[in-house]
Amino acid sequence: MATPPKRRALDTVGEKVLRYETFISDVLQRDLQKVLDHRDKVYEQLSVYLQLRNVIERLQETNHSELYMQVDLGCNFFVDTVVLSDSLTKDSMNIKAHIHMMLEGLRELQGLQNFPEPSPH
Repeated sequence: MATPPKRRALDTVGEKVLRYETFISDVLQRDLQKVLDHRDKVYEQLSVYLQLRNVIERLQETNHSELYMQVDLGCNFFVDTVVLSDSLTKDSMNIKAHIHMMLEGLRELQGLQNFPEPSPH
């Protein structure tokens, strides 16, 4: 017995609807979730960059030699700390002076007249 044409047409439409619904749930919904997850990661990164920019702008405006901040020691355990940029600059100058003194001492020990100066860093 042959299937009536209307019944066959309904089966074909039903199959197409089922295939479209499957495509939507299996492919498009998965792709949408991937795009939304990627967008959220971009927003998180943007938030971090904006916070960093704000901190840099505040540092430039205040022009202080001390920077107060919290450092994460791990497991969300934070401690307050002070960064002394002037102190680090003085330390680097002392180290450079020691290097210069050692080079002068080596020059005297070797009896050299014109010891090449190191390039400034």
